[in-house]
Order: sequence, then structure tokens, then C-alpha cells
Amino acid sequence: MANDPSSLTEPRWLRWLLIALAVLVMGVLVVLPLGMVLVAAFGDGFRAWWSALAEPDARAALRLTLFTVAIVLPINAVFGLLTAWAVTRFEFRGKRLLLAVLDLPFAVSPVVAGLCLVLLFGSHGWFAQWLAAHEVKILFARPGIVLATLFITFPFVVRELIPLMQQQGAEEELAARSLGAGAWTMFFRVTLPKIRWGLLYGVLLCGARAMGEFGAVSVVSGHIRGLTNTLPLHIEILYNEFDTTAAFAAASLLSGMALVTLVAKFWLERAHGDAIAASHGKH
Repeated sequence: MANDPSSLTEPRWLRWLLIALAVLVMGVLVVLPLGMVLVAAFGDGFRAWWSALAEPDARAALRLTLFTVAIVLPINAVFGLLTAWAVTRFEFRGKRLLLAVLDLPFAVSPVVAGLCLVLLFGSHGWFAQWLAAHEVKILFARPGIVLATLFITFPFVVRELIPLMQQQGAEEELAARSLGAGAWTMFFRVTLPKIRWGLLYGVLLCGARAMGEFGAVSVVSGHIRGLTNTLPLHIEILYNEFDTTAAFAAASLLSGMALVTLVAKFWLERAHGDAIAASHGKH
């Protein structure tokens, strides 16, 4: 029958061919390189791997990476939530412009983002005199790294929440307000429970991106060993110095952190797939 959905189903051989092609491409481009990183990291044994990670510079890079993520995640969660709420619940001039600006970190190269921070906070930047007068250091210090990572990762939370909140609508919130609920009560009792899994999903993606950010951080960090090198920058320095064992050891640690995030993402999709799918439905 013409209206029978099964008549639109591709042949079995075509489905299996496409699946095999997808598995092959992912295996060659993703799984195989990650496997080679692990092989290279443990090529000289576990003791060499552990010694490479126990070095002061490696530990300092790991601490700075975790410190940056710990600051970036709550800031992006709060401001991403507030921005999504403003965009989906209010009509105002410049709304389309705001939505376009939200996508800038996706469109602009991370290196360009780092250079923008240099123009703002560098020795000849717009705020150079004020920063010097108040002895505030942004570039080649932790604040610059945090700002660069914030710029790159900001859209991940808000872009997860906007389509989800648009789909759910504001009817339940309006009903709560009509029954006398205050703004905070409405938010914590009605809004947040409906979007919490989409929010958590966006935070996970934001954390994964923040841990691996290289381009923007490389521009503003100054590459000071033990002080302003995050884990990706530390890996680059070790590799350029031909210390491949230590470089791959640090790379395996960074990959392991990404895999933990991936497992959490997979669990979240399985346990709360409907809420997350709703947030992707209008991307």
C-alpha cells in the first residue's frame, strides 16, 4: 500500500551497509586513535605512566584544569539558565540579535577568541591602564584562562535549554503564578524540575569542552610551566620536547576524564532520554 510506512523502509542490505560504514569510520577516526594513545601511554609500563603524571608540572596542569572547570560550570549553568529563561519567556527588542550572539563561540575560532581577550586586557588593551593602576592581572594568569574557557563554553548550556523550554511552554508556570506562587517558588517547584535533566546534559557537555579547550587558552595563558599550563597545553609542551611517554601519559589522563563524561552522558540519555530528546528536537 502506498500509505504503508514499511514500503518506505530501505532494503536490509542497505541498512547493514550504512551501519557498517558508520562503525568503520568511527573506529578509524575515533576508537583507533584513542586506543593508540593508551598503548603509547603504557608502552613503558605503569610505573613510567605514573611517574609522568606525578611530576609537579603535570599535577599543576591537572589542578589548573580542574580549577577552571569548577569555576566555569556553575557560572555557565546559572547564566545559561537565566538567558534561556529570558529568551523563551519574554519578548523584547534585539532578541534575534541575542540569539545570534549566543552562537558566536561556535562560529568564531578559539584562537580569535583568545586574541579578543588580548585586545581587551593586554598591555596595550582597552583596560590596560585600569588594570595596571589596580594591580589586576588577567592575561598570563588564571583569570584569563577562566575567561577564555567561559567564552568558548557558554553556548552549551543555553542551547540545550532554549528548545526544551520552548517546547514545554509557560502554561504550568502561569498556573502556578495564578495560584499565588512567588517567582522563586515557581522556579524551584515548576520550572527547574521540568528542565533539570536538560540542564545537567548541557553542563556535562560544557565540562567536556572546558577540560579539552586549547586554542583560546593557549593565546592567553603565556605557557608558564607549573602556573598557567592546563592539561592540553602541558601535553603540547611535552610532545614538542619529544618526551612522548609523558605526553601520552597526560593525554591518556585527559582522555580518561573525557570518557567519564561520556559514560555520564550515556547514562543520562538512557535514563532520561525523553527530556534530552526534547531539548534536541528544535535544534
